[in-house]
Amino acid sequence: MSRIVENNQVTISGEIISGFRFSHETFGEGFYIADIKVDRLSNNFDIIPVMVSDRLFEIRENCTGAQVNVTGQFRSFNCHEDSKNRLLLYVFAIEIEFVDQIVVCRESNSIYLDGYICKKPSYRKTPFGREIADLLLAVNRPYGKSDYIPCICWGRNAIYASRLNVGEKCRIWGRIQSREYMKKIDEQQSEKRVAYEVSASKLEVHDDEE
Repeated sequence: MSRIVENNQVTISGEIISGFRFSHETFGEGFYIADIKVDRLSNNFDIIPVMVSDRLFEIRENCTGAQVNVTGQFRSFNCHEDSKNRLLLYVFAIEIEFVDQIVVCRESNSIYLDGYICKKPSYRKTPFGREIADLLLAVNRPYGKSDYIPCICWGRNAIYASRLNVGEKCRIWGRIQSREYMKKIDEQQSEKRVAYEVSASKLEVHDDEE
């Protein structure tokens, strides 16, 4: 596996809860997206979109309810919407395995990223005093492309992340989480949307030579 692939690794296990929706086609290869429900150890869950090539397996109209293990990468796409850019995030499947049963564990939702801080981390405290830092990590892809992955750190990791500078190289381990929020459309209307981010359990700064 090349270094480019090694800098963005995702493993998720869960239940397909939607049909596969056509996304796009490139050089005759079709790509489809389905939502996968990934249970947390806390009895909560995350809904994570997964993009699959029709060359990876035969896309069936209804795979809803199937249990799968997915390995791949967390990718971003900058969508131009209503005169604004919106960052869309999804797991790009490299391998997908249909299984009879999922055992919920830490490996059911894990991610490793190695990239560059591309925005000054934002540090804050919740009303209950919990420390949080938001950062945006640029992770290189082949052919000069990059994925921009929002990450969230807690506690001591948040304090450490708040001191990082733009351009520093950082490794992050954690999980992908989904979060619903209300987007204000105008003075009278709002709509429910889902944000995706990496909840970091560990992070470290390193040099390119390492």
